[in-house]
Amino acid sequence: MVAMVRVSRRHFIQGAGLAVFGAAAGATVARSSIFPLPPSASAATPAPSASGTAGATAPPDRTFVSTKLTTPHINVWSSGTTAPGLVFAGPMGHGSNGLIMDNQGRPVWMEPTGAGVTDLRVQTYQGKPVLTYWSGQGMGGHGEGSGIIKDTSYRTIAQVSAGDGLKADLHEFTITPNGTALLTSYPTIQFDLTPAGGQTNGYMFDCHVQEVDIATGNLLFDWKASDYVGLDESYLRTSDDPTADGTTAAKAFDPYHVNAVSLRPDGYLVSFRHTHTIYLVDRTGSIQWRMGGKRSDFTLPANAVFAWQHDVRQRAGGVISMFDNHYKDGTTGTSRGLILSVDEQKRTASVKLELARGGHRGNAMGNVQFLDNGHYMVGWGSDPAATEFAADGTPVFEATNIGSGSYRVYRSVWTATPTTVPDVVVVQGNGSTMQAYASWNGATEIASWRFLTGSDASSLKEAAVVKKTGFETSVAVAAAPHLAAQALDAQGKVLATSSVVNS
Repeated sequence: MVAMVRVSRRHFIQGAGLAVFGAAAGATVARSSIFPLPPSASAATPAPSASGTAGATAPPDRTFVSTKLTTPHINVWSSGTTAPGLVFAGPMGHGSNGLIMDNQGRPVWMEPTGAGVTDLRVQTYQGKPVLTYWSGQGMGGHGEGSGIIKDTSYRTIAQVSAGDGLKADLHEFTITPNGTALLTSYPTIQFDLTPAGGQTNGYMFDCHVQEVDIATGNLLFDWKASDYVGLDESYLRTSDDPTADGTTAAKAFDPYHVNAVSLRPDGYLVSFRHTHTIYLVDRTGSIQWRMGGKRSDFTLPANAVFAWQHDVRQRAGGVISMFDNHYKDGTTGTSRGLILSVDEQKRTASVKLELARGGHRGNAMGNVQFLDNGHYMVGWGSDPAATEFAADGTPVFEATNIGSGSYRVYRSVWTATPTTVPDVVVVQGNGSTMQAYASWNGATEIASWRFLTGSDASSLKEAAVVKKTGFETSVAVAAAPHLAAQALDAQGKVLATSSVVNS
């Protein structure tokens, strides 16, 4: 029987910046700052990497003829073989908030509705690969929304909400092998804030960690920080930010800032950014140990000390990984992917590998992904870049100008065939020719395009077959009253045919 335990940053998302914009799937949506960076993160100019310019000098967004969807112009660099797969990101403030791209930085899928997206990635549900992300509304340091699960046709097959009337926060949406989801939530409560310099009956964000059964919605575990973690563990004071001093509900203090949960056989590994601490919480809710922070049970050498961390994950063989932001506004430090060898019996940890590159500093967000070929993908968070490292820590790939930042960045194998039909547009040429443009948002198996023309929609014949060139493919064909496009796979099989358009 499972025991039921009643158990940031404020400017990560300012106000209602991350909002869901209602639109039909596949519709074209113009976007502008749907998911902006916090003022604090925007003010911290990222250091240019060795392979590209900083986000502040990014070129205009990439646009297309066949669709109004847009995405950042992402620069890429490579010096070796990468792990297989596509790159998954959530560019902020520029074009699509959910983006799948190839190794050239060209889009494969752009979230089509304008919904705010964090943590876009491939996970496994019911034995099949699925596309998942959190979507909702930013509440100033956290979010209120739900987890979205889509199949390989981009159809939503599940929407996962937090339990007990709470709203799922943007920081975590992980599917476990048991068909459950790990979620976080940030309800506002009244609390004695005097240990953090605040008033006796002040307001703060409590932090919940939940495990929810995806199929039934049943709440299996619910743990709240205020029952177990004192405010004296926080590195924040109510006086640090007058907009978050806890004097009113609208100015709720954020002492904990939960931002990652990892499932273990004996419980949950939980990361609190504002206490610089990793907690092992067992299934009764008790804290078994703390690593880092003011009450650490572990001895850490100087090079293993972390701060303001994100994306803490339990790995095989006694390894814990994280994105060590290592600085915030007004402090110094260089961010890194940090992989620790941990001896829980002796309560010691040492650095197994440090992943740093080009002076990247992400004062918010960020992640470390372990890839199947032994490589690592590091997303630099508010520094709008991601780097893939070989097993020995050598960089082999980097993408820069990922909008104004991306909460996390991943690389995964993904094969998808949308339920939508391809988009096609015709632009008149010199009278005897016309230029045809075709794209199919999210399709991964297109090798070439066949363009069909004719005097009427029922008598179209092949006018040209051309190799696919990036997201959008264009070709000049002889002028005709009607045109359609067919997406072909590597064997020449028709995957889908567009609507017929008048020229």
